[in-house]
Amino acid sequence: MKERTSTTWAARGWTDILIVGFASALYIGFAPVASGTFGSLPALLVALWLGHRPVHLLLLAALLFILGVAAAGKTERILDKHDPSEVVIDEFVGMLIAFAWLPITWHSAALAFVLYRAFDVFKPFPARQCESIEGGLGIMADDIVAGVYANLAAHALILAFSWIS
Repeated sequence: MKERTSTTWAARGWTDILIVGFASALYIGFAPVASGTFGSLPALLVALWLGHRPVHLLLLAALLFILGVAAAGKTERILDKHDPSEVVIDEFVGMLIAFAWLPITWHSAALAFVLYRAFDVFKPFPARQCESIEGGLGIMADDIVAGVYANLAAHALILAFSWIS
């Protein structure tokens, strides 16, 4: 697939601009480097805000996942790129999952963030296999796996080393 310039897709209409804006977490995904890392940061702030209500955090993650599957798939077609790096709603949702039921401290937040980014980059089984799923679901699924792994690892580390929390 060829890359389109931002002026090409933006000229398609305001609905495409809104869809790409959502999928890119308000255009954070267009950062020139480390768009996934930048896309995870606002989710960390939301997770700290909603962390004392983990059910609400996961409900938000579920809602954003459903909307994200649709928006990521549509953005893939708008930008004419397979799994475009500009789509970071997947990182946003994965980070929310990584933070669920963790203590609300900066230590645990930093731990969840670092673990999530590591699992997202290295993609242990079955995260890498999820990337072969077509469309928006494939874009989102590997980050859900990374979020679950990061959450489990963070809980294990907090149990093992109580000073982290």
